[in-house]
Amino acid sequence: MRKPNSEPLDGSRAKAGRGGTFDPLLPGMPLDQIGQALASAYDALVSEGVPEHLAALVRRVKHTDLDVPRKAARLALVVEDDPDVRDLAEALLEETELSVVGCDSAEQALAVLRRCGGDVALVFADIRLAGQMDGIQLANAVATLWPKARLVVTSGVAPERCDEIPERAVFIAKPWRAFDVLVEAGRASDEPPPAVA
Repeated sequence: MRKPNSEPLDGSRAKAGRGGTFDPLLPGMPLDQIGQALASAYDALVSEGVPEHLAALVRRVKHTDLDVPRKAARLALVVEDDPDVRDLAEALLEETELSVVGCDSAEQALAVLRRCGGDVALVFADIRLAGQMDGIQLANAVATLWPKARLVVTSGVAPERCDEIPERAVFIAKPWRAFDVLVEAGRASDEPPPAVA
């Protein structure tokens, strides 16, 4: 936990609340700034119970220049290492109100989330991914750092680690039906984001 009167989580100088302390959850602070602040202070979260192996993977994510739409109202993030399946999911989600960004690894998805996590309405991720992090680890990172994003986890086989999938994530077995994916996209774009506790 940070000490009173310490520097804000995002490194900027912000107006202090009563008593001269910075509260990153002041009313009116946009959720994307909260997500960015949490991502930049991930080491502090580790000491409060986030698994070290997950924290180490998030810390290693490099900022990359991905083709992320500018000023998109809401984003759908498709995380799938099979290019044909990823293209299919992207084409399907492009028929919704969401702008779509495709990634082949959890690490690439986290780079997008660190850049514009507050705009991500839906994360649609396969469990088996290229890279060091799998879809379950990605879903747990998203649930912790970007709680307003709707999570959909998919796999061609029944997940062995069902108990590790975040409670609020939806599991859709492959081959998924277009209707099921569109229903989740509709919920992501229509429902208000969940409140941050």
